[in-house]
Amino acid sequence: MSTPHFTAMPLPGAIDEDRRRVRRGLWLGLLGVTIFAMTLPATRIAVGTPEAPQLSGFFVAVGRAAVAGLLAAGYLLWLRAQGALQMPTRANLPDFALAALGVVFSFPILTSVALRHVEAIHAAVMIGILPLATAVLGAWLARQRPSIGFWACGVLGAALVVIYPILRSGGAFTLHWADLFLLAAAVLGAMGYVFGARLSARMPPAQVICWILVLSLPLTLSLALWSHPTQAIGAVAWLGFAYVAVFSQWLGFFPWYAGLALGGAVRVSQVQLVQPFLSMLFAVPLLGERLDGVTLAFCIAVVVVVFVGKRMPVHARSTE
Repeated sequence: MSTPHFTAMPLPGAIDEDRRRVRRGLWLGLLGVTIFAMTLPATRIAVGTPEAPQLSGFFVAVGRAAVAGLLAAGYLLWLRAQGALQMPTRANLPDFALAALGVVFSFPILTSVALRHVEAIHAAVMIGILPLATAVLGAWLARQRPSIGFWACGVLGAALVVIYPILRSGGAFTLHWADLFLLAAAVLGAMGYVFGARLSARMPPAQVICWILVLSLPLTLSLALWSHPTQAIGAVAWLGFAYVAVFSQWLGFFPWYAGLALGGAVRVSQVQLVQPFLSMLFAVPLLGERLDGVTLAFCIAVVVVVFVGKRMPVHARSTE
């Protein structure tokens, strides 16, 4: 005679605590996304246009990582003096390497090179697939099983940010080589986000991005010194570079990795669906882009999709 199998039901207090964690994760994720939303306009300012070039895309990418790495090294030294420093373990080094490949090298280099040839608003739309890529990789690594409704919201949100430029261009939407760079940046950037989130579940999130940058520093600093511009560069371009170095490459990851660790990469990554439209809002005063009714309508639609999607269930995959 078989023994009856009973499944333990979670206590109400545990459910409430889990909801609070997810809520905190979503708010932290939104803060990180807001910081990241300035990245594309600021990068466009730093690299200029083919007609008026400023800093090279390669230097912006490796230079911002080098500056952020030096700041991160100072922060880690301060933590060591406070007795709060956690050293990376040998077992975590592969995750650090994959996170660095995504957020220190691939995403910055590919986007910085592409942004000299496409507008920031165009790039923002192409990067719109990043949340879906993050959700897919996050679910696979965390052995999670998102509901059909969750995936439907993710696909719908991604579809909205692809349909948007087609409508604005009158249906004449073609892929430039820079578009392929941006799509690759989204996929590889998602890899960096997911592995960074996995590390953030094992050690403080602020230390995760700092160690990623410091471990990459010998290479990024060497490449930055090698590719440093020899011609005169305008002050505005250097301001754009300063933003992507301090905020996009360093400080923005503090709330972002914390949010991914608290709320889960699959769910919190959906907040990033609003990032293309935040980038557009920033691009209006900075780059002179025109904000029209179609843009506002799509922005509202994406926010609604994210609002619905974050309420869809995400379950642990059965191991039986």
